Amino acid sequence: MNAVPSLLLSCPHCASMNRVPRDRLAQAPRCGRCHEALFTGAPFALTTATFDVHASRSELPLLVDFWAPWCGPCVSMAPAFAAAAKALEPQLRLAKVDTEAEPALAGRFDIRSIPTLILFAGGRELARQSGAAGTQQIVQWTRANLHT
Repeated sequence: MNAVPSLLLSCPHCASMNRVPRDRLAQAPRCGRCHEALFTGAPFALTTATFDVHASRSELPLLVDFWAPWCGPCVSMAPAFAAAAKALEPQLRLAKVDTEAEPALAGRFDIRSIPTLILFAGGRELARQSGAAGTQQIVQWTRANLHT
């Protein structure tokens, strides 16, 4: 009997690792530790402490919006990024890094302008795009760079 392949996913609430069968990704899986939804249809905040768990240990690709609260284009793009989360989950995760609150992450990824989107898979950067974008642009750019 063939086992259903599963993925190792990090919880956006408690950062615990969860093994979820691929065929159950769209069935609202919950974290085994905190019992919260593993997919919320909304981006979640990353910190220096939680970044690597989500970008490197989780087996789903991760799209990160590097932004700042004082940045007009960042604030205006936020609803489009949130809508993209609804369109792209559960094939990948969407998260946000506040570069003002997390300057170490901004430095680590050499963020020179915001907003900047970086797509990660397996802990590696796949693609990067700077500048505000609409929902369709974010979804199309992400899918094109994931080759899905």
